[in-house]
Amino acid sequence: MSKVYQHAKVTILSIAVAALMCAALAGGIALQSVSAQRINAGRANEQRASVDRGTIARAEAYAKDRFNYFTETPRGARVAAVNRPRTEALQAIDAGLAELFTVARRNNYRARVNYSDYIVFIARADRIRDSAGAYSPDISIGAANYAGSVYDQGGYVYAAGIVSSYSPAAFVVAEHERDWGRMSNVVRYEGEHLVLYHNDRRRFQETADHSRGGSHPILK
Repeated sequence: MSKVYQHAKVTILSIAVAALMCAALAGGIALQSVSAQRINAGRANEQRASVDRGTIARAEAYAKDRFNYFTETPRGARVAAVNRPRTEALQAIDAGLAELFTVARRNNYRARVNYSDYIVFIARADRIRDSAGAYSPDISIGAANYAGSVYDQGGYVYAAGIVSSYSPAAFVVAEHERDWGRMSNVVRYEGEHLVLYHNDRRRFQETADHSRGGSHPILK
């Protein structure tokens, strides 16, 4: 359920947690609830973005944020964010998805290769720099299968992105202020798991859990 990205010689940890979420629900652990009044208040643009409440609630539970701004990228991917996204961020999302779709079609995958298939949540970064001082906007999440590893920060790890739902296809990334290429990579790599889930379940199962090693890109 987790994976390590290699980008610009910096190791980036990311976690696909939708499967973990299912396990939590099966064990009777409830996700954070979202007030209907809060969802409706100040979200006039939600209808245009067409993001259902359940998907919002799951992403907010993982990110520990409230997504109050809804929009779309120039190419039609849906975006929910804690703040109004910068133009560069929307362009970075489109760029990452474009690369994802190109490599997906190269592998003869045809499902979930449209911009409108995706919902990208942009959360506040829980840290801006990694332990080496490099720019690394990341989200903190429970350590789970990384507990006791070098990534364990005391019950949690920092992740570049989190898959929050497989249907609809949705994931959370940290808010960036620069290094848009990094943001594009995170979008592409989170999307790889979603493309595999909907096109090649065997390969998805083989690559979903990288806690014992492995890295992105998966699709080449």
